[in-house]
Amino acid sequence: MITSSVSSYRWLKRIAVALIAVLFVSMIGFAYASPYIALNRIKRAADARDAATLNQYVDYPALRASLKAQLGDMLQRRIAAQHSDNPLLLFGAAIGAVLISPLVDAYATPDGVAALINGMPPRGEPGERPPVVTADASGEDAPPAVASGASAATPTPPPVASTTPTEPREQTAARYRGVNEFVVTWRHSADEPRYAAILQRHGLFTWKLAAVELDGQTDSND
Repeated sequence: MITSSVSSYRWLKRIAVALIAVLFVSMIGFAYASPYIALNRIKRAADARDAATLNQYVDYPALRASLKAQLGDMLQRRIAAQHSDNPLLLFGAAIGAVLISPLVDAYATPDGVAALINGMPPRGEPGERPPVVTADASGEDAPPAVASGASAATPTPPPVASTTPTEPREQTAARYRGVNEFVVTWRHSADEPRYAAILQRHGLFTWKLAAVELDGQTDSND
């Protein structure tokens, strides 16, 4: 009787240890995948302009502060690149600083988040608004309607090989940059700087869009 009880105890202990191990591995896997899941949910909610869901996945105060700082730095770099003490440039800089707040207000919205999460950051232009983001179509033009009669039987000439060089494809990457930071970068062409959207960890499994890096600043962090 005692031997049977000891065997049952050992068997139950092994099962408990196995279940704990499986649970632990599952939690580690889910924790690793959690920013990818959050990114997908943010993109879907932003494209659908689902403000309620975005409120769960976007840290708007932090995003506003980041946009304000990044746009201000962008403006300062543009002024420094002129290498000029022209007072007109300084006056233009003052006007640009005033325009930063409306630009931040425009991008700290569902429309702005949709643009940010689809690789379309603000460029710091006066009166700029977030571009309208729509769900991508199939990417192929619909075939023309076939006319009736003889024209329907007209053979289609073989396609002619294009001599136009293919445009470089947009480069997108997503990776951890520390335990509590996840970075998604876009680069539309080799001549353009990278742009990054940054998700920060809130708790163990929750991530929120909290910052951006404009004008190639993410290059120096790689």
